[in-house]
Amino acid sequence: MSPLVVLVADGAISPHAPPSAAAFLESTPGAYTTARASSAGLLWWPRHLLRLADSARILAHSHPHLLGLPVPLPRILSTASLEPLVNQSVRVGVHEMRRRMLAPGECCSGEDMALTALVRASGAKDGLEVCIHLGVYVPPVFGDAGARLAVAGSGREAAAAKYASWARMRKSMEKMRPPGATELLLTNDGDHILEGSITNFFVVCLKEEHQSNEPLSVQTMTDRFEVQTAPLSDGILPGIMRQIVIEACHDLGIPIRKVSPSWSKRESWEEAFITSSLRLIQHVDTVQAPLLWEDIETKTWSDVSWVVKQFQGAGCITTQIQVSCLTEL
Repeated sequence: MSPLVVLVADGAISPHAPPSAAAFLESTPGAYTTARASSAGLLWWPRHLLRLADSARILAHSHPHLLGLPVPLPRILSTASLEPLVNQSVRVGVHEMRRRMLAPGECCSGEDMALTALVRASGAKDGLEVCIHLGVYVPPVFGDAGARLAVAGSGREAAAAKYASWARMRKSMEKMRPPGATELLLTNDGDHILEGSITNFFVVCLKEEHQSNEPLSVQTMTDRFEVQTAPLSDGILPGIMRQIVIEACHDLGIPIRKVSPSWSKRESWEEAFITSSLRLIQHVDTVQAPLLWEDIETKTWSDVSWVVKQFQGAGCITTQIQVSCLTEL
């Protein structure tokens, strides 16, 4: 049985069998956002609309080829102008997807959905086309399986925007993916970790003034540790879940510092996790990086020696943040 997938373009359901979300993104330019739909609705959808409009605006003005435009777009793209176009196609797509999920013979009526909303250039009057791709999504259980990360590539062009062409561009890093690695991390210098290829990256570190062998108590956890994640100014995507984690840390009183985690200081890393709008928060089991970063783009994973940082499951602070984020749903 083929997977349940729906593709909508400007409010019309495609009569053809849609590709997977990954194949769809690889095949087209455009700004996009991917959200998770549950019984509670589209999670953090207003934030996704804002990010989609911001991405389209950045691409239209500075990187038009990534939006499918030959030249920069002279008019200003606003959230107010895109929102009704996007929401119209979202309503059509979600209704059709739920209808199919409830059809006789299907066993996924209660499952979540992954929804990708994409804006690209077209020959229409307004010059833009909205596409909505939907598929069934089974979220992982927090704490069960940790991510296994490998430092494997450089930072993205137009990093502040989320664009479909990255799905094709990032394939060049696959030669550096060691067996078992579930996500690839980006760095421009081999030390400062920016983000994952499809996630944002966080570490929980022992503060420098507390880096000793003294026993830790629960009461002093937030005094001794801080969360670190790369700042937007270093060239990363302003992820939806990244911002929600930052807000959760503020609410919990957990210190958070916007600084790119330093691989050379990995001994102070006690926990690590990645975030995305689909998996939300996933703890990290291992991070590995090449012993030498020089000439990395000309090599494959088997040509280099790797250094591995191991973690012990979902840590206390990661779990606190995850629980706090779930209260936002």
